Amino acid sequence: MKKKSKQRSETLDAKHARARKILTKLHRRYPEAGTALSFQTPLQLLISVILSAQCTDVRVNMVTPGLFKRYTSARAFAQADPHELEEAIHSTGFFRNKAKNIIGCCAALLEQHGGEVPRTMDELVRLPGVGRKTANCVLGGAYGIASGVVVDTHVARLSTLLGLTKNTDPVKIESDLCGMIEKKDWIFVGNALILHGRQVCIARRPRCAECILNELCPSAEVTVKAKG
Repeated sequence: MKKKSKQRSETLDAKHARARKILTKLHRRYPEAGTALSFQTPLQLLISVILSAQCTDVRVNMVTPGLFKRYTSARAFAQADPHELEEAIHSTGFFRNKAKNIIGCCAALLEQHGGEVPRTMDELVRLPGVGRKTANCVLGGAYGIASGVVVDTHVARLSTLLGLTKNTDPVKIESDLCGMIEKKDWIFVGNALILHGRQVCIARRPRCAECILNELCPSAEVTVKAKG
């Protein structure tokens, strides 16, 4: 038995064609791919994404029901007592910095946007604690606006393994993905790759043998019978 090597150089056209095949398989496997964070309003999603940094979505979803009952608007978060907010989100980790960002972000929402979450990348990334990943999550998840591809650790890792990028900077990875995937699929592909990274292409124990992408993945470790 030996591992099948699929490392190869390919033209840009071939890479784009392979990306389209990958996308087709992801659509079949995860037709309803979306954010795993529970929310009812754009503000709730924004807060949830801020809390999700270095924390699982499962843990965030355990914290936010009580949090959103206590703080029902941007004004309520902006006027929150920092220590009380820190206590409420303590289990999500890095709670002091997250509380500071939430209070600052919601104060900016009040001052600049009437308490509403804006609908553009430029406006969102000016808010405290909001970067491109958070902005893409909010625009795609809350408004259905395809502003780019969400690049978290799963998307970055799988994009590299799949040979879709050689970059390590999230902004450059996003640019590579957007360049080979149609805009209508930008929201989907980020969510689908995150799901695939959690369920199949697990960092420490990838399940290559059962992966729907193994024939398209140059990093797949699929065993085949040696010829001869």
